Order: sequence, then C-alpha cells, then structure tokens
Amino acid sequence: MKLLVRVIEARNLPAMDLNGLSDPYVRLQLGKQKAKTKVVKKSLDPLWDEEFGFRVDDLNEELLVSVLDEDKYFNDDFVGQLKVPVSRVFDSDDQSLGPAWYSLQPKNKKSKNKDCGEILLTIYFSQNNSFLDLNGYADHGSQVRKHADETTDSPSRSFSGPLDSPSAVRREEVASSKEDKSGAQKTFAGRIAQMFNKHSGAASSSTSSRTIDMPEPSETSVSDVSENKSDDQSSSDTFEELMKVMESKDQDSEIPINLPGGVVLDQLYQIAPADLNSLLFSPNSSFYKSLADLQGSTELLIGPWKFENGGDRLKRVVSYIKAATKLIKAVKATEEQMYLKDDGNSFAVLSSVSTPDVIYGNTFKVEVLYCLTPGPELPSGEQSSHFVVSWRMNFLQSTMMKGMIENGARQGLKESFEQYAGLLSQSVKPVDSKELGSNKEQALASLQVEPQSDWKLAVQYFANFTVVSTIFMGLYVLVHIWLATPSTIQGLEFVGLDLPDSIGEFIACGILVLQGERLLRMISRFMQARVQKGSDHGIKAQGDGWLLTVALIEGNNLAAVDSSGSSDPYVVFTCNGKTRTSSIKFQKSDPQWNEIFEFDAMDEPPSVLDVEVYDFDGPFDEATSLGHAEINFLKTNISALADVWIPLQGKLAQACQSKLHLRIFLDNTRGVNVVQEYLSKMEKEVGKKINVRSPQTNSAFQKLFALPPEEFLINDFTCHLKRKMPLQGRLFLSARIIGFHTNLFGHKTKFFFLWEDIEDIQVVPPTLSSMGSPVVVMTLRPGRGMDARHGAKTQDEEGRLKFHFQSFVSFNVAHRTIMALWKARSLSLEQKVQMVEEESEAKNLQTEEGGSFLGLDDVSMSEVYSSALSVSASFFVEVFSGGILDRKVMERAGCLNYSYTPWELEKGDIYERQIHYIFDKRISRYRGEVTSTQQRSPLSDKKGWLVEEVMTFHGVPLGDYFNVWHMST
Repeated sequence: MKLLVRVIEARNLPAMDLNGLSDPYVRLQLGKQKAKTKVVKKSLDPLWDEEFGFRVDDLNEELLVSVLDEDKYFNDDFVGQLKVPVSRVFDSDDQSLGPAWYSLQPKNKKSKNKDCGEILLTIYFSQNNSFLDLNGYADHGSQVRKHADETTDSPSRSFSGPLDSPSAVRREEVASSKEDKSGAQKTFAGRIAQMFNKHSGAASSSTSSRTIDMPEPSETSVSDVSENKSDDQSSSDTFEELMKVMESKDQDSEIPINLPGGVVLDQLYQIAPADLNSLLFSPNSSFYKSLADLQGSTELLIGPWKFENGGDRLKRVVSYIKAATKLIKAVKATEEQMYLKDDGNSFAVLSSVSTPDVIYGNTFKVEVLYCLTPGPELPSGEQSSHFVVSWRMNFLQSTMMKGMIENGARQGLKESFEQYAGLLSQSVKPVDSKELGSNKEQALASLQVEPQSDWKLAVQYFANFTVVSTIFMGLYVLVHIWLATPSTIQGLEFVGLDLPDSIGEFIACGILVLQGERLLRMISRFMQARVQKGSDHGIKAQGDGWLLTVALIEGNNLAAVDSSGSSDPYVVFTCNGKTRTSSIKFQKSDPQWNEIFEFDAMDEPPSVLDVEVYDFDGPFDEATSLGHAEINFLKTNISALADVWIPLQGKLAQACQSKLHLRIFLDNTRGVNVVQEYLSKMEKEVGKKINVRSPQTNSAFQKLFALPPEEFLINDFTCHLKRKMPLQGRLFLSARIIGFHTNLFGHKTKFFFLWEDIEDIQVVPPTLSSMGSPVVVMTLRPGRGMDARHGAKTQDEEGRLKFHFQSFVSFNVAHRTIMALWKARSLSLEQKVQMVEEESEAKNLQTEEGGSFLGLDDVSMSEVYSSALSVSASFFVEVFSGGILDRKVMERAGCLNYSYTPWELEKGDIYERQIHYIFDKRISRYRGEVTSTQQRSPLSDKKGWLVEEVMTFHGVPLGDYFNVWHMST
C-alpha cells in the first residue's frame, strides 16, 4: 500500500536570516524512506505544490514532516515539525486527510520560539482507478483536485527514459471489501488482514524489493471511472475555449529555451501550430491512445485541462502503465503537464514525469518541454510548424547513481521519441529542410516590386497643401508683378533696389521666402531619395563560400517622426563590415519593399546581421533611427529565419511595437572545403598544424553550447577561469565563438561570446596570485556578451566585461590561436592591412642582411655534429622535404605526433615552414611540446642548402623564457 503526501504551501514561518527572510524546504520521512522538496528562496510563505509517495509496511509508523531553512555555509536551521500517524490516515473517511493546515511544533519544549508557522498538506492512501475531489481552502479560494493513483499517460513524452533502467518490481493485486472494513479497523490484526486480503488466484512474492498496489476495480470504482471519463469528455469540448482564455492571459511571455538535457525531436511539419497543438494535447485527439497502443502501454488515463489554484496556467495529469521490457517489468508512471506559453501562434508545454516504483525512482523526475512555433511559409502558401522536444533530469535528492540514471533516461527517450515521431508523421506530413532550402529561389521569385514611375511617385509626394499653396502664391505674385506699374523711388530706395513699402509687404515677402525654401527642400529630398533606390537591389553576390541572402518584405507600425504623422523609412543591413541599403518609402508607416539583398560570399559563416531602420530627412540632415535589431545566427535556427517577423528595439520602436518582415537564407556554396580552407589559413597564423575534428567531437561541441550544425570546433584548451576563485575547465575555440565549460561536483558553468564582441586582448605577466602563469584578459565591447556576464571577473563603469583565463598547459599555442581567430573576425579591413604592412616591414628588416630572418649572425653557436659522407646532397635535402623519410627520422629521434606545414616561398630563394611535435618520455620526462620555425635558403656557392631553426618549448620548466636555435648545412 502506498501513502501519498502532497506538500502544498506554508505560512507565517519565522524569519531565520538577518534580513528577515528564510530559504525553507520540507523534509519527509516514513521509516527509512526520505524525500525532500525544492528550496524556495527568501520567503516566509513558500509555495511548493509537490507530491511524494511512500510504501507502507506498518500502520503503527508515523510520518515525520520537518521544515528547515537552507544554509549554504553551515548546517540547515530547524524551523518546525509535525508527526502524523499512518493509522490516522487509514481510519479517516476515504482514507484521506486534507487539504488541511497543520501547526508546526518546535523540536523540544525548551525552544524559545513557540510559533513555528503552519503547513498545508494533503495525505491519502493510493486507490487505483479512483478520483477524490478535495474541497478548496479559503486562502486560495480554489479547489484542489487529487488523483489518488496518479498514474500518468503522456502522448507527448510518453513511455521511456529512466523507466528502462533495471529494477525488481512486483505487482500485487490487493482489494479491500467495504463490508469488512468497520470490523477490521478495530484491531491491528484486522487492518493487516484488510491490507493483505487477496482474491483467489492472486500470488505474492516475498523476494521482491519493491511493491505496487493495484487493487481490482470494484463496481464503485468502475462507475467512478466512467463518470470521470464523461467529465473528461465534457471538458474536452471546451478545450478551444480554454486555449482562448490562456491566450488572453499570456501575450507577453517568451518561448522558453530548450532544456539542457538535449533535443530529442526537431522537425518542421506541414500544419498550422494551433492545429498541431490540438492534435497533440486536445482531450478529443486519438493520438495518445494510438501512441499507447504502439508502445504497449496500458491503463491510459487522461485528466482534464484546468486552471488549478486560481492560477493562469493550464494543467492536467496523465497516467499509464508502461509495458514490460527485457530489463524491467511493467511500471507505473505519472505526468503532470502544464502550459507555459499560448499566444495563439506559439505553444509550450512542460511535462514532469515521475516513476516512483523504479529503483531510485523517488530521487528524480524527467522533465520534457514541447515547443511549437510557426515555421517558414511553404512555397505552396501553406503554414508550417516548428516542433522541438527537449528534456532534462531533475534530481530531487542526491544519489551516487546519477550518471547511470541519466544514461538510461537518454537512451529511453531516444527510443520513445523515434516511435513518437514515426506515429506523428503518419498524421502530419513532415517538411524536409533541404527541400525547403531548395525552394529558396521559388520563395524569392514571388517577391515582385510593384513598378511605379517617377512621375506617379512625384505626384503622390508633392500633392499636399504646402506645395499647392506655394505654387498658388508664386503665380499670384507673378501676375501681380505683370499687372503692377513701376513705383516711384522713395525712402532709402535707389535705382535697382525696391524695398517693401509697408509691414504687410514685408510679411508677404517673408512667407514667400519660407514657402519657397520649404519647396526646394522637398524637391532636394525627392531627388536624393530617387538616386537611392536601393544601393544593391538585384546585384548578385560574387565568389564562393557562405552566401547570405536577405529579402525585405514589409514593415509594420513604424514610428512617425514627421509633422504629417508618418515617416520616410529605409533599412540598412550590416554583416561582416558590409552594408546593404533599401530604397526609401515616402510617408509610410506600413511600407512595402519586396527587395532582395545579397552579401558577397564569406570564408566564414557570419555571426550576426545588424538591422537598422532610419527616417530619411534629406542629404545633409542626420538620419533619425526608427529602431534596430540584431539577428544572431548562433542562437537562431536558420530554418526559422526563412520567414520571420523581427521586432525592433529602441525607444520609438518599442513604443509603437514596430517590426519588420524578413526572409533570410544562409547557404554554403563550397561544402566542406570551407572548413578545410579556413583551417589552412589559421595554420599560417598560429604556426601549428590544426587537424579537422571528427563529426562526433563537433556534434558534442555543438550540443554543449546549443550551436547550429555549421559551427565547427577548431581547438580547445584546459585552463582556469579566474573570478573570486579559479575555476578549472576547458576553453573552446571555433570560427565564431569562444566558449568556456566546467562541471565541478555537479555545479556547471557554461557561457560563450562572439569574437566580434571582444574589444581588446591583453596578456598579464605571471604573478604569485596567478600561480606563476600568464593571464589572458579579454575585454568585451560596452553592452556586449551580457549572456556570459556570470563568467566575467569585473565590469567597468562603461559596461565592459573582463574575462581572465590562466594556467594554460601550452600558453604560447593557446595565445597564438586566440589572437589569430580574434584578428580574423574582429579587426576591420584597414586594421588588417596596417598589421600586414607592419609585419612585412619587420620581415624586410630581418632579412635584408644575409637573407636570414632568424638573426643568427651575431649568435655564438657550438658545433654539435659534423661528418663527411659519400652520399648525394639531395638525399639529405629529402630529410627536410616533409616526406616519408622526414617523418621516419623524427619518429626515430623520439618525436611523437609529428606535423608540419608545406614549405612556402617567403622572399627570393628563402623558404619557410612550421613544425610541431611532442617529445617521447624517454627523451623528456615532462613530455614537452615543441613548436619550431624552419627556414631553408641556398648557400652562397649554390651547391647546398642552409637550414636554420628556432625551437620553442611548452610544458617544461621555464620553457617560456628561452628558445633553442640550431643551423644545418
């Protein structure tokens, strides 16, 4: 028999902190079974609303309920407790207590604080296939509905996860007779007899470690179930009404981000989001039953959707019994589903799955998040839905089996949602993202700019009171001059100068001048705007690489800054330092553009696209910003950008709720060659061979930071993140981001920011506080990288975040790689040209004498080896050629992981290459890492070669303070 305890809330708890608040949580204990609620921060009236199950072996046991205050540095403080005898619950009506308020008692009578507050609990015995209606309490003014067996059936997450971990489960069929209850409860023996009274044919096994009570349904319970089903049926008829109520309450919330456990389903479907939401979560839908039949689950019970406790979130309970597998027998599961988002177009449902009858089942819950958002418009004009399912493991108690449970959940979810996706694809047609991308030209071809002549546009622009009144007054003055006779010279006038003869004439002249100036300004603006018809409309991008195409469809609710109540908007797109400008739309608050812009192909995928909307005020006036937006390709699925409305930021835009309608496509025209060519370019900057990472490594990297599939890992280093205390972790470098991740004793720290966000990188020399290692300090631009501010050591007055990284195993390699990637992404074209010129000047200074860039002429060098052999010089040249002989010689010398770059012509007859290897342990017990630069130049007599080399050691004591130079002829 199972005792279920629902911990709802507490009130009037005593303050345990100096600030007058507490961090309370509840600990439950029945015999040796323990459970614990979540911690509610800084509250004296906490709300938990969590339920726990306990197996009852003896009715004489007592349920101990303790309320404690969490303390991070010392032992948790005791607040109050109460004890509830199990027999009291068993003897009560319907075997249920509550919901009821219980006064908390101090630990002993000597305690000074006698008032420990109150706690609201619901305690009842599990009764399969029955529902118990519990009356509400006054403070909430709502009803608390309790499902006694809380077996759950979820069509969406359904039947997997940790349920597949091995457990010894024994199902016992126990039924209680109403006729014998009054007599049996008088004695303890009667109670025991009632608990274990079995129907004929029921067997029990004393060897099982866990039990599940599943009484046979009596006539009463069957009728209860039928009545409940009819209630569900009636409630399902109002599902659309509930959705509308939820929609009216939820307009400003955002779609929650994917849960950290990973994404188990990510697919586009050819259906509207609202229709797919009804298919998956409506009580009328047969999808859940079909899924249960497919997975072999039984006793599916789907509770009605309702607003519980007067809240604004729809909730329901779904229960089922999962079919037996090779590892476990049939197991009971419960899902509590809750709507987090419903605005009519986007939906989010969080499902919390509990399986208390498996091993360690009381220590965890599996949480599954279903997100439904509008997808790109299909070429046929139909709507599509983007359906994403993610999960995480929520551990209620610490356990040593955490890793095994997570692995079991991951495998179970993978298998379950493969069946889920297969069944869903039978009802709704999936949309292939490749097929969607292939229809790019078709989607863009539908955008046709409405042809409009300059004369027609001029008529619309100049047809206003200002122009008409100015023309009328000008004609009136011309007619007056033609009819008027010359006046005599008077006052201060002289021949050729005719001044106004009255105040009225002076005012009329002033009005004419102002009207004429205003008309000339309008003409100037019109001419300038017609020249700017879209600086690149219709121009195709050049080159191979990453091709970015942006289609500007329309704008909505743009701010009005002109006296006419409208504006003259145009849009500027900026990506990787290149800009594209749209045409100007005169006096429009909801302009229609239908213009296409292409950016020249880039070697690396772009990180962000900046969008700025301006109001055109003329060629000499400063443009007024109507709003701006930033599209981050690393945080947004590119398929979701195929048809999207972008809300604009800024004071004017947010006040008017301005937004732009865009279609964005990002294509790779060179395939995997883009990655290989980028790595080859970085090898020259770093001076070390960079290997292409395996697909598995790249996939793990993308999953760790939730990156798109086109992002690839370049290198990663072990280091410390310096905050108040150094934090050991790994630094990950890719073409667009720099990220850090660590997991120490279950405490995870993870963040990343863009290379473009970095304003400056400095190296602080080693000090005692840095444990004798140099520190790389990265300073971000003001206001950038705010998502990663929890990893920053400091933040200055201007909002710049500073990140400190130290204790690299190979500091020189890490520093060169970081600097090379930062320069490639962050520096402007002018800065890159200036750096190339400075480097070339330095090389010229080094190589103008003797042709040696190493500068060894003034160095005293000792001869290590000299020999004369009757072998051609070409044989020894092959040793340095980078061929098989070169590699064999280095391996025989004890150099492991030997890699090199090809010889490249630097100047004249001088060639240069980079080498990297690790010493074998028999050569160096530190297994030192070596990066060297070799230069090959012909001898003066042209009969041989001179090979000079500078070796830099890493990972050896004092290796950063010296280099080894040697020369071979």
